[in-house]
Amino acid sequence: MKNKSTVAETRRRGDAEKPHPRVSLSPRLRVFLTSIRLPLAAKILLWFFMNLAVLAAVFVLLFDAQFRFDLDWVFASSARQRVDSMRTLIVDELNTRPPDDWGDVLKSFSRAYGVNFSLFESNGDHLIGAVTELPPEVRQRMQPLPPSASSSPEARNRSTARAFLRTKNPAQYWLLQRTRVDNPRAGGAMKVILVAQADSLAMGGLILDPVPWLGLVVGTVVFSVFFWFPLLHGITRSIGQMMQTTRQIAEGRFDVRVATRRKDELGSLAESINQMAGRLNGFVKGQKRFLGDIAHELCSPLARLQMVLGIMEQRAGEGRQGEYAKSASEKAGQIAALVNELLVFSRASFGATAIRLASVSVEQAVREAVRREGSESVGIQTRIDEGLLVRADGELLVRALSNLLRNAIHHGGAVGCIFITASKEDDFSVIRIADSGPGVPEEELPKLFDAFYRLDDSRTRETGGVGLGLTIVKTCVESCGGTVIAQNCQPHGLEVVIRLPLGE
Repeated sequence: MKNKSTVAETRRRGDAEKPHPRVSLSPRLRVFLTSIRLPLAAKILLWFFMNLAVLAAVFVLLFDAQFRFDLDWVFASSARQRVDSMRTLIVDELNTRPPDDWGDVLKSFSRAYGVNFSLFESNGDHLIGAVTELPPEVRQRMQPLPPSASSSPEARNRSTARAFLRTKNPAQYWLLQRTRVDNPRAGGAMKVILVAQADSLAMGGLILDPVPWLGLVVGTVVFSVFFWFPLLHGITRSIGQMMQTTRQIAEGRFDVRVATRRKDELGSLAESINQMAGRLNGFVKGQKRFLGDIAHELCSPLARLQMVLGIMEQRAGEGRQGEYAKSASEKAGQIAALVNELLVFSRASFGATAIRLASVSVEQAVREAVRREGSESVGIQTRIDEGLLVRADGELLVRALSNLLRNAIHHGGAVGCIFITASKEDDFSVIRIADSGPGVPEEELPKLFDAFYRLDDSRTRETGGVGLGLTIVKTCVESCGGTVIAQNCQPHGLEVVIRLPLGE
């Protein structure tokens, strides 16, 4: 016994350790399912209606399994009235006609209602009509019960004037009505059962009227949509706010926050996004402050180094030592320019909370930028709407325009004109600076405003500086509450678009 139990236990353990078979999908079906993208609202609504479909299927299965309900319980009063009216019409017609014509009467009503009518005696014997053989369920329903079962639920169902049931193989619907018919041959009224047989539940419109059910379905759907709309609207609104906030965080605006008071998972997600934005804001500010402090500390020694190298260059004369001193002085000048750009970048970054925005004339800002960076060898064409004002800091705007103009002259000034346009679009002022240069590869456009990013890997001043010019432009524009993007022109050239709020 012990050995047998040990073997049985080993077998059970082996069966439990066997991996269960997994349902594998075909590659095409898997790709199709993973490629479907539905909004959250559509998914919730789809799930809701699938739930309704499942409930409807369960109801149909139960209805099919136990289809022995009383007519008064299943159908509304309108159906009972139609059935009673139909029975009254048939009985009145039979009472006015001789028994030999009863077959024609039932045939005419059968054609009118689309139902097969027949008459049976109260004990189940066939009298007249198209239906001569009854299924066992129907015949059993006709038979009277013994006195001992008169108090049962089945007896109470049989004692009613109507009975409705369904038979299988094939599926047919039967309506039984107990009534009386005047039969002169029988010497008076006789008890009969009027049987109506049909292949559909509607039974020619006697039992089921589709119009009220259709109205009920439409009303249920409309009510469900309005009932679920507040929930769906709240979810989609919160998700939309978080999408907008994370998009701004991805663009480098770490001061944005998600304004939500939800107490569910979406509220927790919003709090996590706000915490992430705060941490990133602290990291970026610390990095920029570090760059600014380093640049500030380097200013004084670089100034003294340039002064010493200038004196050495003057005393060295035109020999080899003079060339060395001149080269060292140029390198020190490049380092000083880099430090100056770092200082400008740092001040523009930290000046966003301290600057005072005011109405600035776009025409005057463009004119000042052209004066600083323009030259007679480069053609610059401007087209600015008269009296156009923006809400910005004047110095930051001029600095951004100067950097853009210098970049356009460097890359496209030798092959064509520089175009500067400004106009009003909705509630914003749009400033465009375009050149006629070779442009930028499309995949590199989103990186142009990143710090220290350059198209080529060299870091010499002759091939485009150190990569802080466009970063300073973005910082200045965003400090004024605007946005800046870069896009290629057709057939060639690069265009930078600045959007700033309109000034008063």
